Amino acid sequence: METKKILVLGYVWPEPNSSAAGSHMLSLLTLFVHQGWQVTFASPAQQGEHKVDLTELSINEQTVALNCSSFDDFINELNPNIVLFDRFMLEEQFGWRVAKHCPDALRILDTEDLHSLRHARHQALKQNRPLNKADLNSDMAKREIAAIFRCDLSLIISDYELDLLKKHYSVPEHILLHCPFMLDLQHFSPSTNSYADRQHFISIGNFRHEPNWDAVLFLKQHIWPLIRKQLPKAELHIYGAYPPPKATQLHNAKQGFLVKGWAEDAKQVMQQARVCLAPLRFGAGIKGKLAEAMFCGTPNVTTNIGIEGMTMGLDWPGLTTDLNSFDSFEDSAQNIANHAVQLYQEQSLWQQKQQQGYQLLKTNFAKDEVQAKLLARITDIQNKLSTHRADNFIGQMLQHHQLKSTQYMAQWIEAKNR
Repeated sequence: METKKILVLGYVWPEPNSSAAGSHMLSLLTLFVHQGWQVTFASPAQQGEHKVDLTELSINEQTVALNCSSFDDFINELNPNIVLFDRFMLEEQFGWRVAKHCPDALRILDTEDLHSLRHARHQALKQNRPLNKADLNSDMAKREIAAIFRCDLSLIISDYELDLLKKHYSVPEHILLHCPFMLDLQHFSPSTNSYADRQHFISIGNFRHEPNWDAVLFLKQHIWPLIRKQLPKAELHIYGAYPPPKATQLHNAKQGFLVKGWAEDAKQVMQQARVCLAPLRFGAGIKGKLAEAMFCGTPNVTTNIGIEGMTMGLDWPGLTTDLNSFDSFEDSAQNIANHAVQLYQEQSLWQQKQQQGYQLLKTNFAKDEVQAKLLARITDIQNKLSTHRADNFIGQMLQHHQLKSTQYMAQWIEAKNR
């Protein structure tokens, strides 16, 4: 049989040690390589300092240009069987070119998370009001949902977002697949660092991701002073890739608020901490920092945003604050601080939550079942691609209009740049 060729168009170059998105993308790429497929990763983005070397995994790397017909020559020569778009912006940019030059290629969208949902929640937070239907029907949502309709299959990382897509946006189920983290737990062993071996709090997350930066400010301005009142010797160690000057300036040793920046070994520092703090006030998808905390046996304190899409009916391995049940930031901050102190001091509760974390990981994020579902769906759709597309008229309609409008805009930009 002819070897399958898959082209992955990346919004950024994968940095698995910097973000959950980078780690999830690498797990997809590794899966494709293990199938014996010829994998090419292409991106218009600049390469970051923490980029993984994909060539070591036998993956071809290619830089592509935006709004340039050179991509047409590239994809015609490659002639892939499958094209995966990393986030809806890449489908907008390259989807029409793929449809035009490789009409029989299966088009997959890896949403990473619903960007429009995160944006909607951020807008509501900034205006200090509940989320409403108008927020969910924003211009960004129209763009993102249109990209989902245009693709043959979209990978949805959160069961909450899967439900939202089906019920609020009426996206047909046959073009959606729940695809959470695919973690290699075959040789997993619980952390040997006991409750007594650990000290201090940890917070971790890429500083370029707005929900993470907001959480750091929430900690600094509202939560950490309340924790230090009750635990005057405790420290909070804040890690994350790409800390800007505004973040490093928050470092204050006297307050025990230590901005550490990039962690060479995130698992090592996570295993040394007693409690992970993730007071997320907005966001979407599922949280790599909390999955890593569970993996390292570190119970967490988070919010309803933090646990969304991760429990799938199981007990949460930490203590949670529902931000919707408080009238002010101050009240929710006090509740989060109280939870943090309780989990830090109560050994039996801490040990219970640690065990619940191990169970949740094994039940919800073991890679074998997720990968098998993904590969089976890809094979099924490829075997009946024409009827699969015929059952998605809205997608065909949006593809028709997008092909025209985006094509002409891209060609205008290219001509203007000459």
